[in-house]
Amino acid sequence: MDDDDFELIQGSGNIFRDFGDPNADREHLRAVLAARIIGVLEDQKLTVRAAHEITGIAAADFSRIRRVKLGRFTIDRLMAILDALGQDVDVTVEVRPRQPRPATERPSAPR
Repeated sequence: MDDDDFELIQGSGNIFRDFGDPNADREHLRAVLAARIIGVLEDQKLTVRAAHEITGIAAADFSRIRRVKLGRFTIDRLMAILDALGQDVDVTVEVRPRQPRPATERPSAPR
């Protein structure tokens, strides 16, 4: 296989949007917040049990976040966890009309 076998496509910066997730912006934000939580745990060299002792948040929740099992976490909950870890969270919201994607970029309907 050589380089000619691949087509390079520039991503949008949101992999969830690139793969057609209907809740792409929400999922992207949850992933960013989870990554920040993981970063704080690593920077402070905290185990999930130590994080629980400091914050009172279940060690299992920290474990789920480390494994990127985010299904049960709301954005509010992830922000509260960062707060409990002594982090300030600033959120900037930008609202603009959605640009329609060309038909060739739209995900096909499941069969």
